[in-house]
Amino acid sequence: MADTDIKQQVVSIMGPTASGKTGLALALAEKLPAEIINVDSALVYRGLNIGAAKPSTTELAKVSHHLIDIRDPSEPYSAADFCRDARVAIEDILARKKTPILVGGTMLYFKALLEGLSDMPVSSPEIREAIGQEAAEKGWQHLHNELAKVDPELAANLHPNHSQRISRALEVYRISGRPMSEFRDSSKDGLLNQYDWRQIAIAPRDRSILHARIAERFDLMMRAGLLEEVRGLYKRGDLSIDLPAIRAVGYRQLWLYLAGEYAEDEMLEKALAATRQLAKRQFTWLRSWPSLKWIYTQDEEGKILNVNEILQQALNFLTKRSI
Repeated sequence: MADTDIKQQVVSIMGPTASGKTGLALALAEKLPAEIINVDSALVYRGLNIGAAKPSTTELAKVSHHLIDIRDPSEPYSAADFCRDARVAIEDILARKKTPILVGGTMLYFKALLEGLSDMPVSSPEIREAIGQEAAEKGWQHLHNELAKVDPELAANLHPNHSQRISRALEVYRISGRPMSEFRDSSKDGLLNQYDWRQIAIAPRDRSILHARIAERFDLMMRAGLLEEVRGLYKRGDLSIDLPAIRAVGYRQLWLYLAGEYAEDEMLEKALAATRQLAKRQFTWLRSWPSLKWIYTQDEEGKILNVNEILQQALNFLTKRSI
């Protein structure tokens, strides 16, 4: 292969929530050099800082970040929006002779960018509102059952609590008469073959270690003022639980607490449970992800590795010649 035919390298860092993705990305960005592209659906929204584990001002100053704080919480941001913006950011970073590092846990964004998006119909506010009303009257389990009748393939992979995805799938079917899975099968224009993708997943070997990190991080978030952050959003008056920003893990549970639907203990319990469920779903995505290099934050004896040991594994993988 001629040098002119060598594909430019783009790095993905994936993993469950609280696994250390951001720390690894920052360390890599300073070594390569590189710039970071956010792949977390909560970090795109302004005002979602503590609960979204947004990089600190110091971290943002050290390394250039893209797709953070680009939308108001009142304005939904879709996978299509992400693909458009990420393409521009990747091209811009590569043009400046740096390496793009895409980091985050929104696996749907990664999948859409790599494999492409299908020509699904645009959202219909009227149909979406009707579905929401039906859910309020009959519950999401009923709507999950309805989805199973028209799109059994997709319904089999969705928990009845995945209300946003169930709503969108039913909306697509009611607009087009075709199941969403059929549109996904016809996806196109992904970037998988355009670059030399180096895909990394980071996680501890022991799931209990991750759960402990999740609990510790949530406690730190609460101490740092997460409830006050959500209260500020709640008091705006133009936001609702139906918006993707407010439905983000942690924000949804605190919002419902402020609305009087949860007691404090119940809110804390549900927020932790939702975060653990998010991590479980992320692991499910990653188990079937192709061409993935796993970097574990523990050795085989269970010892926790330090940042430099984890960084060296990543650098070894990135400098290995692509075949």
